[in-house]
Amino acid sequence: MAVSSGEGRATPDRHMASQRAGEQGLLFDTQVSSPPEDVGYRGPTACAAAGITYRQLDYWARTALVEPSVRAAQGSGSQRLYSFRDVLVLKVVKRLLDTGVSLQQIRVAVSCLRDRGVNDLAQITLMSDGVSVYECTSPDEVVDLLQGGQGVFGIALGRVWQEVEGSLAELPGEKAARDDDDDAGHPQDELAHRRRVRRTG
Repeated sequence: MAVSSGEGRATPDRHMASQRAGEQGLLFDTQVSSPPEDVGYRGPTACAAAGITYRQLDYWARTALVEPSVRAAQGSGSQRLYSFRDVLVLKVVKRLLDTGVSLQQIRVAVSCLRDRGVNDLAQITLMSDGVSVYECTSPDEVVDLLQGGQGVFGIALGRVWQEVEGSLAELPGEKAARDDDDDAGHPQDELAHRRRVRRTG
């Protein structure tokens, strides 16, 4: 999915377009803050921030397209918890689907995004011709794709990051409980807490 940088093939037009893309700062060098690592978001919150339905969220989790990395569902009554990164990927998947990219290509794209560090994601722009998805990390790569007629639209992950950050700032998150927190009065899920209260009186 990675695109070659095309070094050594610069033309005056390509150089000018690349320079303009870099100067505008629309695709790359987006300043983002590090997301909190110990905060998770329940399904309805993840759906609201990503702009998807709960049915989509559930299906993507069951088919391992985007699984919750903070806490998976563990039987009846437990709540999945999605990380900031998970919500970011959910929103990207939704955008790719909306533009007609196949689920098979989206799986390839998501797999490549999983291999990236969190802060690396903000420097990536996904380009697509509606069939394939290309990962670009510089204005030069975007211009190469456009000149080759391959890029039809782009998704700048730095911009998506900022949108998700803005949405989640207004939505509830919760601290991720560790496995040993259960006995310390911080239950992993509400139903388990109620059962314990009923049993102990």
